[in-house]
Amino acid sequence: MNMKPVRTVAVLGTALTLASIGLPAMAQTGAASWYASGSRTANGERFNPNGMTAAHRTLPFGTRVRVHNTSTGRSVVVRINDRGPFAHGRIIDLARGSARALGMGGVAKVALTVVD
Repeated sequence: MNMKPVRTVAVLGTALTLASIGLPAMAQTGAASWYASGSRTANGERFNPNGMTAAHRTLPFGTRVRVHNTSTGRSVVVRINDRGPFAHGRIIDLARGSARALGMGGVAKVALTVVD
């Protein structure tokens, strides 16, 4: 997983990146997959396979993330409402609706940027 911190904080005179102190990075690149089954998400919502939502391991629920498909050039903003992905080497798991908007067939290389 390739993470690029975009903010640095000073703690007792030492500069630390957000990732180095255990906070989620603001930008990532890596593999994305999609899913279309399930009844409830990790935050308790009913799962909508056609929604513009996604699962991420560490970002807080409700975080909005711009996902850019590096192969197709398409991007979409999704809301994190679930945990995952659980497959090795993947950084985000998109609901089917988000994946379709990105032009994904299966696994795709993406760039993530937190938008709020």
